Amino acid sequence: MASGVKPRVKVPKSAAAGEAITIKTLISHAMESGQRKDKEGNVIPRSIINRFTCEFNGQSVIDITMEPAISTNPYFQFEATVPEAGEFAFTWYDDDGSVYNDNKSITIA
Repeated sequence: MASGVKPRVKVPKSAAAGEAITIKTLISHAMESGQRKDKEGNVIPRSIINRFTCEFNGQSVIDITMEPAISTNPYFQFEATVPEAGEFAFTWYDDDGSVYNDNKSITIA
């Protein structure tokens, strides 16, 4: 994992079967657009999280493609229906080839 890049995810620990829950994610990342210059006038290379996905028990919940205009430390909030107990898998893809993952389990109450 690249220095300073840290994903954070908030998922309820339990839900009723069929309930829609709110999921919140944030990843700490500088998100360089490739259009700024450093002190010497050199272009700072583009480095952004270009894709975010979430799966529940292997099934796609959300798949987002990000462009250079995305803000630093991208935050996403979305809803997902929980049909059964299982695990959410969150993945962020970086331009430099790095992949950041987090997993959260949920039980049925």
